Amino acid sequence: MLFHILGASSLLLTVATAWNTDVHNQIGFMAETFLTPPTTSVLQHVLEPQYNGSIGRAADWADAYAHTPEGSFSYQWHWIDSADEPPTSCSLCYERDCPEGGCVVSAIANQTEILRGCIADVKRGILTDGSNITCSYALKWLTHFHGDINQPLHASGTAAGGNLFNVTFNNISTELHAVWDGYIIYSDASVPRFSNQSIAPFMSSLVSRIRADDFSQPTAEWLACTDPATSSECAVSWARESNQWTCDYVYNQTYNGTDLAISGYAKGAYPIVELQISKAALRLATWLNRLVAGDHTTGQEMILQTDPNWVQKLGDGEQRI
Repeated sequence: MLFHILGASSLLLTVATAWNTDVHNQIGFMAETFLTPPTTSVLQHVLEPQYNGSIGRAADWADAYAHTPEGSFSYQWHWIDSADEPPTSCSLCYERDCPEGGCVVSAIANQTEILRGCIADVKRGILTDGSNITCSYALKWLTHFHGDINQPLHASGTAAGGNLFNVTFNNISTELHAVWDGYIIYSDASVPRFSNQSIAPFMSSLVSRIRADDFSQPTAEWLACTDPATSSECAVSWARESNQWTCDYVYNQTYNGTDLAISGYAKGAYPIVELQISKAALRLATWLNRLVAGDHTTGQEMILQTDPNWVQKLGDGEQRI
């Protein structure tokens, strides 16, 4: 094992996005293929008109917004920094790893609760044509964060999510984080970039594989926790799955300074990235379908807070963070 691991950081660098923006778009387009007609209809009223009802086209908004003065508060919502020592020890604990102000786990939980109310407003005819910006933001954040939480280096604090780990990929000097954000999947698909307007052929092939249950892990296992009423528990479980890849593969390969595109590292990562992207798409679609259908447990809503008593059951009249 020749990787040199830098210490964990409580913050990622400003270059971190968790999947490149076009990959986020593609995850959204993939998810759209699994949405039910009622879900598609409801979401058209939640999103602002410029997206034409497409969560795929809206999926990259959160990264741009996080880098504006207005949206800078949401920047740290895109990840959760574990305290790992890969490849020997990888673990994720909400109380320890989610900082004050939130992380991707708490963001999914909170935005789910907001969107639940927005969907109810659409059904009552109160919300139409994306007229409630808070609701549109909630849907755009959820779409984006389902992608983020399935990117292994956004559930790892080691070397600031890989941003401080310099590598070479296809003769380009870059960071390990960027390799997992885009370089690996572009190499796998043999494309320079993906469309941000419609689903790409490579992603369509992943959709076909999802429908055929053609992955190393059965799709039923991906959906073991997809009840929006237990959003905190589900988000933690997804983050832990992603975090485990940092020990199982990301930092568990021999690295001797060679180009990762030709050393075998990228090829070994192809099935992992395909799996994680596919998980993100199917989980997102299932999450939204269940929210719209009301197919979830009621009366036991959970919410996350950044204190030792991070899980609370909400009673009538209590406010969510």
